[in-house]
Amino acid sequence: MQITDRQKEEQLTPILRQAFRPLFLLGAGFSAVAMLLWGLALGGKLSLPVYGNIMFWHSHEMLFGFVVAIVLGFLLTAVQNWTGLRAPHGNTLLILTVLWAAARLMLLLGGDLPWWLVAAVDVSLLPVAAFLFGRMVLKVNQTRNLFFVPILLLLTVCNLLMHYGLHFGHYHIQVLGAYNAVFLVTLLMAIIGGRVLPMFTANGTQTPKVTPIVWLDRIALGSLWLIFAVHFLNLHTLLPNQMMVVLFGVSAAATGIRVARWKIWITWRVPLLWSLHLAYWFIPIGLALFALRYAGFDLTQSLALHALTAGAMGNMILSMIARVSLGHSGRPLQPKLIMTGAFLLVLIAALTRVFLIWLAPDLASHWLMCSALAWTLAYGIYVVVYFKVLTTPRADGNPG
Repeated sequence: MQITDRQKEEQLTPILRQAFRPLFLLGAGFSAVAMLLWGLALGGKLSLPVYGNIMFWHSHEMLFGFVVAIVLGFLLTAVQNWTGLRAPHGNTLLILTVLWAAARLMLLLGGDLPWWLVAAVDVSLLPVAAFLFGRMVLKVNQTRNLFFVPILLLLTVCNLLMHYGLHFGHYHIQVLGAYNAVFLVTLLMAIIGGRVLPMFTANGTQTPKVTPIVWLDRIALGSLWLIFAVHFLNLHTLLPNQMMVVLFGVSAAATGIRVARWKIWITWRVPLLWSLHLAYWFIPIGLALFALRYAGFDLTQSLALHALTAGAMGNMILSMIARVSLGHSGRPLQPKLIMTGAFLLVLIAALTRVFLIWLAPDLASHWLMCSALAWTLAYGIYVVVYFKVLTTPRADGNPG
């Protein structure tokens, strides 16, 4: 379906033709810089005038700065394929990007700004994106994808909770907002991964597509919804640990069986596939770590959380943006060899942040610095390799 006017399209700056272009580039670049700054600040080599404090800034910005940029870049690009309507571009996309960037600058350098001003700019991004996305889906009555709108609005609430908890000194509310966001994004990864990974694997390995098991998918996704709801309503503080062990354990088992059926062992020759599979495996690993913690094992909640963030989110985002950037710019799905190194680096960052800190806690500061450096290099490689891809017209000459 021809949904763009070629003459008008050619008048647009290439980076403003599709949402993935500015948001992937800026989101990835921001994550590399933010992780480097975090590592330097953690090592006492740098003092930043951040909004709130350095711990808040790190947890908030990796979620609502980095992850949200990639999520919006993906959704506001994919919605064009889903609906057949022209997705946000040009001035609309520019305003959305500037709003994202302004919030990042205010949180990094706005330690002396009024909290309500920083919060207002930061929190406004997701509702605006939800409106742009929802308007397109409703125009074609595509209810299958409408559920992304409440997810974006729930992420808005999570963001509000973090700002509210910080300003009014309610640390538990601040943490609640962060954890809610992590579980919600984990659910989003499970949904999107379940849609695309079997298809990507079949196409990339020339093997039959794995047929989904409906009841297994319902348990996997339903348990993730329940985990989010329990935390969103703060019920995890009221329920006995045994119930939380069962909830996280069932979710880990169902999610693990689900991803195992997609056959990671047939993907080793295709970096765009094994990197996605490994990223998805961090979801059941993280859920299992939460179950073990509630069962009384000696591990921190932070380790389980970082299996989902540094592990699942960090690896899946790099793999997905490497793939989507090629596909939506009219290029073959064959990333440069150096991207295999980037995939390995972000995997090392996750394994170091989760398992080496667990196994050798006395060297925690050393492992944190190693993890931050590996992450910075991984996403830095993406920015360098894909800068031209994201800032120039499509290679096939088509609009977009």
